[in-house]
Amino acid sequence: MVTGVKKAVKKGLIGGMSFAKEAGAINWFPGHMAAATRAIRSRLKLSDLVIEVRDARIPLSSANEDLQPQLSAKRRIIALNKKDLANPNVLNKWTHHFESKKQDCVAINAHSRSSVKKLLDLVEFKLKEVIAREPTLLVMVVGVPNVGKSALINSVHQIAATRFPVQDKLKRATVGPLPGVTQDIAGFKIAHRPSIYVLDSPGVLVPNIPDIETGLKLALSGSVKDSVVGEERLAQYFLAILNTRGTPLHWKYLFDGRNDGSPHPDSIDKPSYNLKDLRHQRSKQPDSSAVHYVGGMISEVQRSLYTTLSEFDGDTEDEDDLECLIEQQFEALQKALKVSTKAPSEARLMVSKKFLTLFRTGRLGPFILDDVPET
Repeated sequence: MVTGVKKAVKKGLIGGMSFAKEAGAINWFPGHMAAATRAIRSRLKLSDLVIEVRDARIPLSSANEDLQPQLSAKRRIIALNKKDLANPNVLNKWTHHFESKKQDCVAINAHSRSSVKKLLDLVEFKLKEVIAREPTLLVMVVGVPNVGKSALINSVHQIAATRFPVQDKLKRATVGPLPGVTQDIAGFKIAHRPSIYVLDSPGVLVPNIPDIETGLKLALSGSVKDSVVGEERLAQYFLAILNTRGTPLHWKYLFDGRNDGSPHPDSIDKPSYNLKDLRHQRSKQPDSSAVHYVGGMISEVQRSLYTTLSEFDGDTEDEDDLECLIEQQFEALQKALKVSTKAPSEARLMVSKKFLTLFRTGRLGPFILDDVPET
């Protein structure tokens, strides 16, 4: 029987584990980020309002600390994007936390028009006192890489097209799954009388992220390229989080009394499997066999993590015990994810990539990695 799960996790436990120490402080600061940071600082001085986009799964870790002094001095709205991937109960606590600090905060899904419209309504409300005296207003969107700034800009375009008279043709922002897609600052007019421009900007990090866990959270959420840390370390880190929180034990209900006559996933003819099948497909709906196959695989992953944790005879607050558990789970995940027997390093890499994809696409459920500060 596993012990230590229900107790508060020892502070700094995960950051002190061998895989975290090996990752070290993250230093991913491509050449364009230095120039972009200077440009952002310059444009911030001219902006009437700033929308700081953060990842709802890491509301604190996804803040650019170097820009905070300048951002906090402006009219600012913190937009916690990707709320569909975040635990709603914990997310509410985070929004209340920011509001208690007299900081406007709204949780959004940048791909949802209704969600973005609520953000725009708040922007207009915050600018109401300025609109009366300024003919032109600048709203700047800032954030670390891959938090959804460009997706937000594109949704703003779509809403603006229905709200306001015809304008010049608007250029869509490039949206991609990799951090660092936007590399310059572009302005887009979304309204006139008064004229309101939204300035998109590249995602920029601080030159060095000294806190190991902050860096791992940024990488796990996709704001730092996987190659900087390594997929296996990220998978180990996520498993450490799941185990110390006891999350797999809450999946027990998924398997209790499963005798509803539905076919077992292994009894369904499986299409050829590719990692990309797990990503959200916007162009076409997957066929039913693919849905059953992926769904069955997710259930097997959850079952394997529940079984290994519930049967683990160790203490998840002990570094050595926790690392031993994670090794057992890698073996179980290889079977659950149906990774064929290969060279050990190759198999672990494939397991890590698939496991990370399940987290990043929300297939394992909604998560928030940052703890709400105690008040």
